[in-house]
Amino acid sequence: MSDRFPALQATHSAFIAAQHLFFVGTAAADGCVNVSPKGTDSLRVLSPNQVVWLNLTGSGNETAAHLLLNPRMTIMFCSFDRQPLILRLYGHARTVHPRDPQWPALAGRFGEPPGARQCFVLDIDMVQTSCGFAVPFYAFEGERQTLHNWAQKQGEAGIQEYWGAKNRLSLDGFDTGIEA
Repeated sequence: MSDRFPALQATHSAFIAAQHLFFVGTAAADGCVNVSPKGTDSLRVLSPNQVVWLNLTGSGNETAAHLLLNPRMTIMFCSFDRQPLILRLYGHARTVHPRDPQWPALAGRFGEPPGARQCFVLDIDMVQTSCGFAVPFYAFEGERQTLHNWAQKQGEAGIQEYWGAKNRLSLDGFDTGIEA
């Protein structure tokens, strides 16, 4: 009921492209383990062994802090509306900020929505599929516009102020690497 692959296959990439939701897991050696839901068409497959996702401004910045201490990341996708399937990407990730030279090429793949905070590039070590037989059915109704509208209303100066107040440290007090 489970298979492992050294890289994404074409069927995996097609499955990823059809998903509206994925989950990201990271952890430092100590402190909170973070599992975060992501959406808004924010992930792209770059190659069979690499994906990138655009991180928008949020209430916390755990992933960035964890990656500075421990670069391991797992991304999980699961089907809620078709043939049951869970797909996990295991690997090592790095953060790319707007100040980094790689930012325009990576963020440009997403149209740079307001509040874009970082890109995370995951180098995939292993792909795992499993059955997902117990995952319930859910219907996708649409993307929420709340975060986009909030970020647009804040403007660049407001976003920078928010980063300084809310995104510089993790829940455990670890630096996130963000400059505000």
